[in-house]
Amino acid sequence: MLPESTDVLVVGAGPTGLAVAVALAGHGMTATVVDRLAEPPVTSRAAVVHAGTLEVLDRIGVAAPLAARGLHSTRFTVRDRDRVLAAVPFDRLPSRYPYALLISQAETEVVLTDRLTALGGRVRRPYELTGLDLDDGGATARFADGGTVRARWVVGADGMHSRVRELAGIGFGGPADPGESFLLADVRVDSTLPRDQVTLFLSRQGPLIWAPLPDGTVRLVATVTDAPREPQARHFQALLDERGPVRRPDRVLDVAWASRFRIHHRIADTYRSGPVLLAGDAAHVHSPAGGQGMNLGLRDAVALGDALAAGPEALDAYAAERRPRAEEVLGFAAGLTRLAAAPPAVRPLRNLLLRVVSALPPARQRLAVRLAGFEPGQG
Repeated sequence: MLPESTDVLVVGAGPTGLAVAVALAGHGMTATVVDRLAEPPVTSRAAVVHAGTLEVLDRIGVAAPLAARGLHSTRFTVRDRDRVLAAVPFDRLPSRYPYALLISQAETEVVLTDRLTALGGRVRRPYELTGLDLDDGGATARFADGGTVRARWVVGADGMHSRVRELAGIGFGGPADPGESFLLADVRVDSTLPRDQVTLFLSRQGPLIWAPLPDGTVRLVATVTDAPREPQARHFQALLDERGPVRRPDRVLDVAWASRFRIHHRIADTYRSGPVLLAGDAAHVHSPAGGQGMNLGLRDAVALGDALAAGPEALDAYAAERRPRAEEVLGFAAGLTRLAAAPPAVRPLRNLLLRVVSALPPARQRLAVRLAGFEPGQG
């Protein structure tokens, strides 16, 4: 049952919403967290937590239990079929977590939920937000069951199709095109590729991300022209045949889970409108190239928890500081996608440039820090 009033109402119990609530609990503040789903999803979805994000999550007591559950990847490799164009090591990152942590989003949410429970909080389900009445003193949230909650602050952590953002009248800028089409799956695969590193295959048809997971499956993510409604093993085998290794080709044995999605490169016009604040995919969406999306949302979340605890002036600073971070990440992800799909005439120059960057330690380190999600002031 929902309370009549709360200081902070967090809408959305994905990684971002949970991390906001955990950060607030660490400041001695209680948030009311609601989600429209009756049960949390069990599919893996986002599959990497970077070192820069782990450093931030360490402040709310979540990094160590996450690290204990995931696979530690110490290298990021860029390939054109069999040719290694760049190898970016993470073991020299300025971090207590010198690796990319490969872990199912479902596991990440379990760890965050456990931490929230230990701090006295919980998630209330299923509550679907249907209305939001804003005034100078806060907001009144209305739900599908007829219930209402009076809140001083409302956090929209409810994803790309955010109802909070829509009800608050915050624009979500971006192109009017249908967006990039992606296929993703967790597959069991017969492969000679290393199981301790993430590989990005560059192809004229678009990028293919190959990332091992702790349960022995491999996460595949690829841009496609038109994703099938129900992806099958043959679709992912075709992607590997088209973009993956040639001398020792991968063979898909089984598909544990598969899906399709479209992504627009978009960012909210503002992260704050009166008592409403946005974080995570409610505030920004972009290509999964580089695995930055959930990571940026988690860093948003801790920053927002700190700002809510500090007071209204800090909330203005949150909105002003986080949006440029999103613009940087959107540009980085878009650049990786363009790099992958370079036309044939440009590919030799692209490949040479990547090999040069990989051979120069300072450039290689800068790229590692960028991929690891470190922000100004970190590291």
